[in-house]
Amino acid sequence: MKTTMGRTMSVLAVSAMGLAMAASWGCSPREGVAVKPANDQAAAGSVAPAASEAQLPASTTTKDAKMAEAMFGAGCFWGVEETFRTLPGVLETAVGYAGGRTENPTYKQVCYENTGHAEVVYVKYDPTKISYAKLLDTFWKNHDPTQVNRQGPDIGDQYRTVIFTYSAGQAQEAETSKAVLGVSGKHRKPIATQILPAPKFYPAEEYHQKYLMKRGLDACHLPTGG
Repeated sequence: MKTTMGRTMSVLAVSAMGLAMAASWGCSPREGVAVKPANDQAAAGSVAPAASEAQLPASTTTKDAKMAEAMFGAGCFWGVEETFRTLPGVLETAVGYAGGRTENPTYKQVCYENTGHAEVVYVKYDPTKISYAKLLDTFWKNHDPTQVNRQGPDIGDQYRTVIFTYSAGQAQEAETSKAVLGVSGKHRKPIATQILPAPKFYPAEEYHQKYLMKRGLDACHLPTGG
């Protein structure tokens, strides 16, 4: 198990990296940690791929009972993806945008143009190896579900807490778990998480995918209690 010191160093490393890039790429520090492509093509004048060009995981709405899908918004999607990606039974993850008005949004549009989209993580999983209840438990424990349109220093409706469900069963399970958490005494404030039917998922630019994994980091924020 990683120590608290190791986790804190990871947070400091990615925060420092993002702040250094803030003036030239992505959201401002106040709105969230700035980003750039993993390579330096952007600095050389090339354009990062649009969200519509990134690869969307194949839909798991199939007859294969060993595949299911889920979608969560819990703040900056880098750390959220890494949290879910490493769970046994999770087959695939992708970061992107959902729940807004703009088709095929870019990261810059989501940051600055009031698209209504949330930063989300799409999860494909094997329900025989990991339950939806476990995914929900992971979601609740790894962000502050009492914060409205922000997570920690990341401010804006793109960082809202939301569960997008793919079935009536998921919706019921999510509502029940939210109610249980609400009366558990773990948080002083009401749970602000929205629970909505899954809209179209727009994958984020390729440089956002597996962002922390590619850099050997495991977190970009620390969950805080509300």
